[in-house]
Amino acid sequence: MRIFLFCLALVSGLVACRSRTPVDLIVYNAKIYTVDSAFTTAEALAVHQGKFVAVGSLEDVFARYQTDSLVDLGGQFVYPGFYDPHAHFYGLGQGLDQADLVGTTSFAEVVQRLQAFEKQNPDKNWLLGRGWDQNDWASKAFPTRDTLDRLFPNKAVFLVRVDGHAALANGRALEIAGIVKGDEMSGKITSQLTGGLVETRQGRATGILVDNAMGLVRRVVPPPDAAEMRQALAKAQTACVRLGLTSVSDAGLSRQLIDLVDSMHQDGSLKMRIYAMISLSVPNKEYYLKRGPYRTARLNVRSFKVYADGALGSRGACLLAPYTDRPAEAGFLLYPEEELRRNIVEVAAAGFQVNTHCIGDSANRFILNTYGEILRGKNDRRFRIEHAQVVHPADVPKFGQFSVIPSVQSTHATSDMYWAADRLGPERVKSAYAFKDLLAQNGVLANGSDFPVEAVNPLFGFHAAVARQDAQGYPAGGYQMENALDRPSALRAMTIWAAFANFEETERGSIEVGKLADFTVLAQDLLTAPAPALRQIAVRRTYINGERVF
Repeated sequence: MRIFLFCLALVSGLVACRSRTPVDLIVYNAKIYTVDSAFTTAEALAVHQGKFVAVGSLEDVFARYQTDSLVDLGGQFVYPGFYDPHAHFYGLGQGLDQADLVGTTSFAEVVQRLQAFEKQNPDKNWLLGRGWDQNDWASKAFPTRDTLDRLFPNKAVFLVRVDGHAALANGRALEIAGIVKGDEMSGKITSQLTGGLVETRQGRATGILVDNAMGLVRRVVPPPDAAEMRQALAKAQTACVRLGLTSVSDAGLSRQLIDLVDSMHQDGSLKMRIYAMISLSVPNKEYYLKRGPYRTARLNVRSFKVYADGALGSRGACLLAPYTDRPAEAGFLLYPEEELRRNIVEVAAAGFQVNTHCIGDSANRFILNTYGEILRGKNDRRFRIEHAQVVHPADVPKFGQFSVIPSVQSTHATSDMYWAADRLGPERVKSAYAFKDLLAQNGVLANGSDFPVEAVNPLFGFHAAVARQDAQGYPAGGYQMENALDRPSALRAMTIWAAFANFEETERGSIEVGKLADFTVLAQDLLTAPAPALRQIAVRRTYINGERVF
């Protein structure tokens, strides 16, 4: 009551104060989780020229600063702007103009959604979609192209699986890509394919393409023009800021897209802070390795995204031992070991961070050992393993030995838990999604979403990290709870630790004087709300650089 009366008197001009410094914004009457080193809380903050200039008690902030922009939050909760350290920002925006296949419960429903999409987009010669997952269907087998061939004989269809590591193409798309001629297989392309699979049955392509085989079709899909790319980025931003995100690491961008992001930042049409992982391609290497890292106020280009293997759901993850549910297969690396090693060495020598996608325990072991050959012990290079999904217990200490940052997605655990043991068996699955064990190695863990593979909402990831349950509260008691995170750690993993993983902890990731004024306002307290309520907490406001963007 004393604080409230003090604030009321001050705001109403009833109390004479000494000269106060003008600022752009004061936020008060809130519980502010600063996520500083002591995990302190505050009551008010002041912002000027895009940075926090005061964080502390209501009396202190009002005694020293004044503004025409006062925000009374009425007891709501403030956090550092949420940070997704592994996502596909452009891919999210691009997917908003494609058929949404997420949550389909059968292939018949996939077809129904595609037919509705075609009706809404009659001029499209290519029907693109994303999000199907055969593990959610009564039949767990991959679908085939037969129905698509019958319904869409003159239009190319390319439907990407939810994990982005497999796709279903119809005959028209396969023919345009040169994979088939008529209905006969063309061995010219597929015989030289490395790190991918064109699925066949009795010598006929089923339409399923795994990992690098998807590129055979992707390269013939008509590319978007500049206006469509700008629109995709703008749509992605709208989706993100309304969920409290202020910074996103886009895991794999071309030079063209990085330049577009930069230009949109410069003209003010894009405000989201982007940590761009450069796609590992020959042109990208030739350009960026000569020039070195590039940075602006909202764009940071200092890492390369490397792919070691595929995904567990499509059995492309590279395992040390065969899949339990398919004993003749153990997955595969997407590139020969020597090529992977050479690329990592080249990128590291040029001063870039190396962020490598590793799902299977074999891929994780190979990349950790390769990192070790370069890093040779403790260091501050902050090389990352993206996903770190299935790690053999003998390899977990290598994260600490070589100061490698695990960049995980807690919602992968709660999406995969229904079938992960089928792939890995009851013993091997225990070393999968081991977030607490990985955190113990360096005291740092970055937790993102991999959207649009998973939902954009960072609160889903927070809930999955601490409760290890899905949206319905399954399983009772949580999934492999020995590797759940406590709530302060889960919050750090989506704020200050995510920033650390990108060499940005001195400028954002916490609410401290001198840092960029990115913050998010929630209606309920992440640290105390009941677990079942975490996913439904409303985002009230999002600020980037002290500017309200939602």
